[in-house]
Amino acid sequence: MSTATAINLSVTEAAAAEVKKFIANEGISEGAGLRVRVVPGGCSGFSYSLNIEEESQTGDNIIEVNGLRVFVDPLSGQYLNGVEIDYVNSVMGSGFTFSNPNATGSCGCGSSFSV
Repeated sequence: MSTATAINLSVTEAAAAEVKKFIANEGISEGAGLRVRVVPGGCSGFSYSLNIEEESQTGDNIIEVNGLRVFVDPLSGQYLNGVEIDYVNSVMGSGFTFSNPNATGSCGCGSSFSV
């Protein structure tokens, strides 16, 4: 396990199922997980990044939620505490959404935020 400071990050069952389906369809190894990052950019200052990775990196928080391994680096962790990741499928489109209680503002498209 990681020695990084623990964070409270949740992934809904719908989001976890979508990631696990992608991992299975791509034939990625059992130890793989979802890397959740916060990167500079977007119209509000920061944006979210999701990637599938084969294994965690040194210093990562490793969170097991709804049968999914989630990797969070220490820098991103400070912005992701309390965040909920969901997957929505509607007539307007489908994709991952982020509910961030730490955000002080966001852009109209919901893909970036400020703190």
